Amino acid sequence: MKNIFLSAFFIILTFTACKHQGKEEEVNMQNLNDTETVDQDKITKNTFTDAYGDKLEVALNETQNTVIIRLDGKTYEMRKSDEQPDYTAVNADYQYSDIRGEVTFMRKGYNIVLFHHKKDKPTSSTKMASY
Repeated sequence: MKNIFLSAFFIILTFTACKHQGKEEEVNMQNLNDTETVDQDKITKNTFTDAYGDKLEVALNETQNTVIIRLDGKTYEMRKSDEQPDYTAVNADYQYSDIRGEVTFMRKGYNIVLFHHKKDKPTSSTKMASY
């Protein structure tokens, strides 16, 4: 009788332990190359720093036309927009654009810029002579 009670207890415990609700998955940018589907995709990773020292990590999946952005510990996934110029990606709330080296990440409905990085102009090592 005691063995039947213990067996039933462990079975109930096993079923209740397996029915927990999973946590929301977060994309780990360091492990993008570990999955099989990503191995075949062309992915470009960049990190941009703005004037305030904030860092924006961007992973462009050119095969699936998606972009994964990581800013302040949050991850945002967007799809490339063909309607916008250069490389622009959007989702329901956010917009990312990289137009001629000027990177902007903003909240669409409120027109709030969350991150802005402007590519430094290359300095020329040649000097022009003036006569």
